[in-house]
Amino acid sequence: MKAKRIKAHAALQVPQTRDQVVEAIAEIGRLARERTRIEADLNDQVAVLKEAAETKAQPIGERIEMLSSGVQMWCEANRAALTQGGKIKTVILPSGEVRWRISPPKVVIRGVEAVLDALRRAGLERFIRTDESPNKEAILAEPAAVTSVRGIRIDQHEEFVVVPYETELADTPVPTGGRDK
Repeated sequence: MKAKRIKAHAALQVPQTRDQVVEAIAEIGRLARERTRIEADLNDQVAVLKEAAETKAQPIGERIEMLSSGVQMWCEANRAALTQGGKIKTVILPSGEVRWRISPPKVVIRGVEAVLDALRRAGLERFIRTDESPNKEAILAEPAAVTSVRGIRIDQHEEFVVVPYETELADTPVPTGGRDK
């Protein structure tokens, strides 16, 4: 597990000696680990609750799907009568309504490079988007080259970070000291 970096925001207790700094960093490490344990316990509880809810809801979802499919089959078989020959798209029934809707058109592209090539060969460049934007990586590689360009500023600031030392346990069972039964 990678050590978590903790940024200092405000000093409420300022250590007065090197030993106090060492102890404060150790305490930060202990507190961070305790917070991680609390968070892990919460996530474990959430996972158990979520799994139980999903298990409980699955047969209900399957029943809803089965009933919806049956309703759709009946409505499709009786669509002409229900929609007055296609004049209406929503049918109001005593327990709810059924609707037929056409989804908005969408473009589906498979093999982007081949499609781009085909558009170019067909003279349809107007359907090819060119997205120009400043290359920030190149600017960082050559900051002196853009010093005279208005609107470009290279920001950099110093952060103070406290990283308590931590060790990881091996993935082996811990002996309990008791006897096997």
